[in-house]
Amino acid sequence: MRRDNTRWTLVQGVLAPVQFVVFLLSLGLVVRYLTTGEGLAWAHASVVAKTATLYLIMVTGCIWEKVVFGRYLFAPAFYWEDVFSMAVLALHTAYLVALATGALSDRALMGLALAAYATYVVNAAQFLLKLRAARLQETASRVHADASTSAASSPNLSVEGAR
Repeated sequence: MRRDNTRWTLVQGVLAPVQFVVFLLSLGLVVRYLTTGEGLAWAHASVVAKTATLYLIMVTGCIWEKVVFGRYLFAPAFYWEDVFSMAVLALHTAYLVALATGALSDRALMGLALAAYATYVVNAAQFLLKLRAARLQETASRVHADASTSAASSPNLSVEGAR
């Protein structure tokens, strides 16, 4: 109920698909650079944009988790998703640091971006599976409640009462 009554659920529901679109566009630009050698600036800019959307969804996700579960991170219900989110953040942040410092070649940076994106895909799948499980549980609870309500309101006809 808390999940559905907080505005942060809507924020996450809007940001998640936005981040996914940014990811797809960036992935295309990174792969384009790696295969053709063209569009390096666009590829770098797209990874920076993807990282910015990741930071935004992580900050708002922490607020959501605090409102719903009372903890900013590592609430038991999302512990492993949060652990893996730290790996996603670390790889994206490593990309920004390497880009800013020139620590890696352009091709190595794009490889790092792909590694960050692979972890993002796994993490997104974790959250989607968790959301799906919550929705299925919610539906099952509703069906059970409806069945209990209708059973309580219908007359109890037993063999004894039918005689």
